[in-house]
Amino acid sequence: MHTNSKNSTGADLSSILEGLIKADVKFILVGGLAAVVQGAPVTTMDVDIVHKRSSENIAKLFAFLQSIAAFYRRPDDKVIKPKEEDFLGMGHALFTTRLGPLDVLAVIEEGKTYEDLINHTVEIEFRGNTIRVLDLKMLVELKRTSKDPKDKQRLPVLEETLRQLEEELGIDLG
Repeated sequence: MHTNSKNSTGADLSSILEGLIKADVKFILVGGLAAVVQGAPVTTMDVDIVHKRSSENIAKLFAFLQSIAAFYRRPDDKVIKPKEEDFLGMGHALFTTRLGPLDVLAVIEEGKTYEDLINHTVEIEFRGNTIRVLDLKMLVELKRTSKDPKDKQRLPVLEETLRQLEEELGIDLG
């Protein structure tokens, strides 16, 4: 994985990933960082993951969040800490942590869960461990249907990165 450990906000995104691995949390890296680790020249300010919603995995995720002093990102200054049951539903939980921003998602576009996405991942070596990352082909497909202006803006860059990767590998990923 070729990413700077710190981004422009000073967040230590690599340490967030390392902590998730050490806590044995089952997750798929999605979003901007998933694109970056596959060679897309985009910037990202946070770590986005889709987690497996089993009770055992949620307990590990919750313990990890407590260990990095996670609290919900809010427009006001109110500090609200997560509860374990917050991760049973289908929502998004956006956190500020002592290591930087972490978005914990039950689903992404089109209601896709961990189980729906697992077959659309690539394994990437990271600090002696393997992490599952949503593959570039699926990232492009999901961004094509997204209504988010930021996703629409990034789409040509992701499509070009996918095209270059296919050319480099000599195969059609799309």
